[in-house]
Amino acid sequence: MNTEELYSIFKVCAQISTDTRKISQDCLFWGLKGQSFDGGNFCEQALQAGAKYAIRQSELPSESENIIHVTDSLLALQDLARFHRRKFGIPILAITGSNGKTTTKELISNVLSAHYKTHSTTGNFNNHIGVPLTLLAMPEDTEIAVIEMGANHQGEIMELSKITEPTCGLITNIGLAHLEGFGGVEGVKKGKSELYKYLADNDGLIFVNMDEPELAEISEGFNKKILYKRGFEQSREFFSSHVEIESSEGFLNVSFNSTVYGRITVASHLVGEYNFNNIMTAIVIGQYFKVPDLLIKQAIENYFPSNNRSQYIKMEGYNVILDAYNANPSSMAQAILNIKSQGANRKIIILGDMFELGEFSFDEHQRIAKLALDTNPNQLVLVGEEFEKIKVPEIVLKFVDAEKLKIWYTNLDKSNSSILIKGSRGMKLESILD
Repeated sequence: MNTEELYSIFKVCAQISTDTRKISQDCLFWGLKGQSFDGGNFCEQALQAGAKYAIRQSELPSESENIIHVTDSLLALQDLARFHRRKFGIPILAITGSNGKTTTKELISNVLSAHYKTHSTTGNFNNHIGVPLTLLAMPEDTEIAVIEMGANHQGEIMELSKITEPTCGLITNIGLAHLEGFGGVEGVKKGKSELYKYLADNDGLIFVNMDEPELAEISEGFNKKILYKRGFEQSREFFSSHVEIESSEGFLNVSFNSTVYGRITVASHLVGEYNFNNIMTAIVIGQYFKVPDLLIKQAIENYFPSNNRSQYIKMEGYNVILDAYNANPSSMAQAILNIKSQGANRKIIILGDMFELGEFSFDEHQRIAKLALDTNPNQLVLVGEEFEKIKVPEIVLKFVDAEKLKIWYTNLDKSNSSILIKGSRGMKLESILD
């Protein structure tokens, strides 16, 4: 069955599901086949649970007319997503980067949703499966879409771009993330810049944060671009802003220029100056797409971080900055430096292992531990096998996992403390909180 025929099947189904535990009535079950697991083996089960049709990868014919066979289940899903995307003559903004892409995506989506029917990536559906599913979930009345793209090796962003076919895009930054897969910082730069290359080759527009030197460098030679940075530069091509930190709570305030209202101040619910670029980018995108300035302000102020991303949790007598969804050396360093701005008498830093660093792992964990010690915290706590390998003073506490950490944390006197909890998702550091 070709893509156009598959699309006619897709259109009569309520939605797509790849998980038999999440079957909805009249959905299309897509049995993806991986290296060690074949979802196609559950097609009958999906139909019995209420699916209208089921897709499986197989060369053998099926006894059921409701089970559709394809040569490659993943490739068929990606082709179908591209086919669906081409039904929309709308702006599609692609976002990638080493740090902050999900927060930036959510801020941009909030801003654009204040003025347009906006469709965006849900959660972290940003890989070779998540991006197609995000595109296929795009309603017919969508006016603009925001698609997040993640990658851990070179070539992946280009593949996702060819599926998404964005009209514009941005890279949040180039940092020390997925060094093992990319083969070092230069590999990260090359991999992330694939979005710029796709857009340049397809008459697309790029948004460039000129405060990020690597982005300024890799955007040279591109004709269609919007440049922006902090400051008060009046050049038409630059967005102007400045940053303030609210000392009482540590939340970020940002002001920006409005042709109607002069300067507008946004009181966000995000902590740390490292989130400034995320907010600034959302404002730039909003103004470019002519979202009214007061709606931009309202949309950002109504955004509350969740899912263990830069969450500021005010407890009785102390506060917690929970940033345990993901971690790499760049984001870890920013979070550590931010804890210095907190107003509490005691600073406690709890760090979990950073994953996918390969041969760079020991040196990067050692460097991050030194940076944390240089901020003179009242207590530094390191969690995980990678941090266990490095050398630190005896005053630094080490735990093998979050379960052991929780015993210590539960009995800790936390009064008048600012506590940073930062680590890779697999460390599950959020589990130490009640």
